[in-house]
Amino acid sequence: MFVLLRQLQNLRRDAAITPPPRRGSLALRHVDVGSCNGCEHELNAVTNPYYDMSRHGLSIVASPRHADVLLVTGPVTTRMREPLLKAYESMPEPRAVAAVGDCAMGCRVLGDLAALAPPLEELLPVAIRIPGCPPTPDVIAEHLLAYLHRRDRAA
Repeated sequence: MFVLLRQLQNLRRDAAITPPPRRGSLALRHVDVGSCNGCEHELNAVTNPYYDMSRHGLSIVASPRHADVLLVTGPVTTRMREPLLKAYESMPEPRAVAAVGDCAMGCRVLGDLAALAPPLEELLPVAIRIPGCPPTPDVIAEHLLAYLHRRDRAA
């Protein structure tokens, strides 16, 4: 196998085939801070083979320590305020926060106001706003890819 890979590498060099331009990538960490799970279902759909966000360089990671973007769904509840802040603090710089869905953006929140913490905008700097109740997989992918391309151009 190694011999075949070396021959392929030599063939590309001899034919002056340049590798495709390297695109950026984003590692995403999802935190549900009190949602109805509608946004989670749509996030799950973005990872299926039809949308296949991994081919665009977007992947969901298990730890905030490996994440570039924190995806937040639902209105921030008092019990999830501290875990959300700890997850954000655990992320390496540069880091960003995405408010996924109307609840995370502070729109039309239902429920007991005593159980809600301040809006996400007041707790963390939100860089990506993905509207919808719940947002469709197309909308989620569109906003994440737009952020990725803005970030790549700035670098």
